[in-house]
Amino acid sequence: MSSSSAALQERSGAERETPVLVVDDLRTQIHTPHGDVQAVDGISFTLGRGETLGVVGESGSGKSVLGRTIMGLYTTGPTMTVTGRVLIAGKDVHALSASELRDLWGGDVGMVFQDPMTALNPVKKVGVHLTESLRKRRGMNRPQAKARAAELLALVGIPEPRRRLDQYPHELSGGMRQRVVIAMALANEPALLIADEPTTALDVTVQRQILDLLARLQDELGMAIMLISHNLGVVAGRADRVAVMYAGRVVETADAAALFDAPHHPYTEALLEAIPRLHQPPHVRLAAIDGSPPNMVAPPVGCRFAPRCRYAQPDCTEAPPSLDPATVNGAVTPGHAFACYHPVNAGGQ
Repeated sequence: MSSSSAALQERSGAERETPVLVVDDLRTQIHTPHGDVQAVDGISFTLGRGETLGVVGESGSGKSVLGRTIMGLYTTGPTMTVTGRVLIAGKDVHALSASELRDLWGGDVGMVFQDPMTALNPVKKVGVHLTESLRKRRGMNRPQAKARAAELLALVGIPEPRRRLDQYPHELSGGMRQRVVIAMALANEPALLIADEPTTALDVTVQRQILDLLARLQDELGMAIMLISHNLGVVAGRADRVAVMYAGRVVETADAAALFDAPHHPYTEALLEAIPRLHQPPHVRLAAIDGSPPNMVAPPVGCRFAPRCRYAQPDCTEAPPSLDPATVNGAVTPGHAFACYHPVNAGGQ
């Protein structure tokens, strides 16, 4: 594993137990008529039991492709090439057969998709969505599965759970549908939960309820969570560590408190500046990042953020910076790494 990969995995404090998730030099290349898109480009990290990793970045940065590749939904075939290694609970995801993958999805890993209406079959009742997995994976009979499904709906905060089992997805509100998707993902108490934009299209009150729910269930079940979001504000206070993605690469990673306190990559700084603040007057114009993400069929040769970066220098366009550990007065800052030739808030580098 490269030194940049090691930097991404370094943790402060006591050593963690064997990681629930290991991602090593993962690359997902999508083949299109216009050329190959490197949607995920050399990403490595580990995630321990009970730990939350926030993965943030603009739309198109590769966050969802990363989550689906880790899940095993994206594999090498006619339309894409996947290289690198993903271990979930010690199992090599991309070495599993189709049947073994289905067992993995129903056992060690669960996923919450960003749009619950596409994750739920509109012609199946809520109860069927839940009981199918319980009967297949847990060997429950129909009454046992129905009783457990009602318990799961109650666990995620849905009122009158037994009545909801006989309803169709369209009869529920957006927040309740999202809770159903979470209940499905947690049905078999997975070691890892991948939550891809779990609060998208929900109002802020329901967003808070969903995030609080995930935190409570994590405490109860001890699972690891990979929380994917385009909004740093969503992961603030929710993640132990944050990985910032831009154009398929991780450009900065750190413990959440350190990242919010002193980001080193200009892109991270720009994302933080775009978050609304309570002390700002109403209707204030938020800071925007100039320009657009690069064309991933032909990305810039050097730093992919350089064309939009206010701190860019000529060397930024010559070669891509590596993800290296942050240092203060020559001493490595545990768990903090960034890929930038001209970092911000990095006095003493």
